[in-house]
Amino acid sequence: MDADLNCNRLTCRKVLTDKAVVEPPVDCANELFNAARLCPACETSLTEPLREKVSTLHPSNDYKTSVLSGLTPAIVLEICSRAISFWQYQIHQENSFQQALFRNVNEKLTHTKKELENVVNQGWSFKLYPLSSWSTGLT
Repeated sequence: MDADLNCNRLTCRKVLTDKAVVEPPVDCANELFNAARLCPACETSLTEPLREKVSTLHPSNDYKTSVLSGLTPAIVLEICSRAISFWQYQIHQENSFQQALFRNVNEKLTHTKKELENVVNQGWSFKLYPLSSWSTGLT
């Protein structure tokens, strides 16, 4: 089961579908850059010198057949090792992001629970009178 790649920018976090801009670390993109060098997913200006590589997330069978042809097994294994390291990094980033979201939601839940308990406790602190005493006072 393959995991989705998400944009690493916290303000974006879109799922990358077709293409990704790969740089140390991975940045976002679903399409090639436009002339202004903006990230297509989150439209952030990419100001660093051109070090990025656009990677196709669903390469054709022809590409898969030819890309490693002629390379020694040692080089192919090195490439595979780097690709797996990339995925480990991405999964770690995603797990860290999800843990931060979980902590944030948990903190909000704890705060809301305390507020609710305060409201309930304040409600019980008021003296309750039977309805009959109100009606006798009105007549």
